[in-house]
Amino acid sequence: MQGRNTEAKDEEKAEVLTAFFASVFSSKISCSPGIHTTDLEDRDREPNEATIIHREMVSNWLHNLDTQKSMGLDGIHPRVLRELVEVLTKPLSIIYQQCWLTGEVPVDWMLANMMPIYKKGQKEDLGSYRPVRLTLVLGKVMEQVILSAITPHTRDNQGIRSRQHGFMKGGSCLTNLISFCE
Repeated sequence: MQGRNTEAKDEEKAEVLTAFFASVFSSKISCSPGIHTTDLEDRDREPNEATIIHREMVSNWLHNLDTQKSMGLDGIHPRVLRELVEVLTKPLSIIYQQCWLTGEVPVDWMLANMMPIYKKGQKEDLGSYRPVRLTLVLGKVMEQVILSAITPHTRDNQGIRSRQHGFMKGGSCLTNLISFCE
């Protein structure tokens, strides 16, 4: 009897945390149903469809995957992806480029497990927890590849000024303060 009572309490806690997280975060997602692998061809590109996702970038990110991290919902471990770099680089670079051009991501890549992680404060207070998403490794790699492709472009074209310190690699409140004082 003790086990069932505990399970019921755990389910109630999960429902309360889910309701709290849902009330705090917007649930509006404007994504298309996704793309299909049959639509992904290595085709000749139009002049306005410049390739920003290069195979070398994808290969580098896959080679540098941390094999100590956990696998995503798809059950693919980072070690497997790292060992299959030569096979996966071309198809992944095509998929990532297509995602960039269409603004769509495969539906399966948007799935995630949410877990409440205790931050600080009273454990009874729902605000003392933060939601953490466990997503697919391939989706994380795509995020990093696209970020590494667009960051130099935005810096070179003054989209991000040198005075921007927040959310920039190597930038912080301290570097901003030092720059301001100089």
